[in-house]
Amino acid sequence: MARGEAADPGTTVADPPFPAASAPATPTPVQKRWLRRGLDQAGGKLPLFWPDGAKVSAATVKACLEAGWATPWFSNPLKPDWLVCRLTDAGRAACGKAKGGGSVNRRPA
Repeated sequence: MARGEAADPGTTVADPPFPAASAPATPTPVQKRWLRRGLDQAGGKLPLFWPDGAKVSAATVKACLEAGWATPWFSNPLKPDWLVCRLTDAGRAACGKAKGGGSVNRRPA
């Protein structure tokens, strides 16, 4: 059966939105630097800006979202074009940190 071809004539099979092969196994140095900034933040919140005040690039955010290292958290009503994200367990693993590994901002189990 070819990709996207239905098993039954009356059904369809959707392709996944992001093929697993397209996501790199490890983040780039810039992506890792951004993801690590969420390790010590409450809820794993990822910053919108670098310490020097420059905005984190949309390409960095998008690549981390597609790889599953970050996930959208909530919308900002004052700046709807700003995507507020948080670190996922996969993002923690990509940074070499297990969930709950040393953060003082852990939620109780």
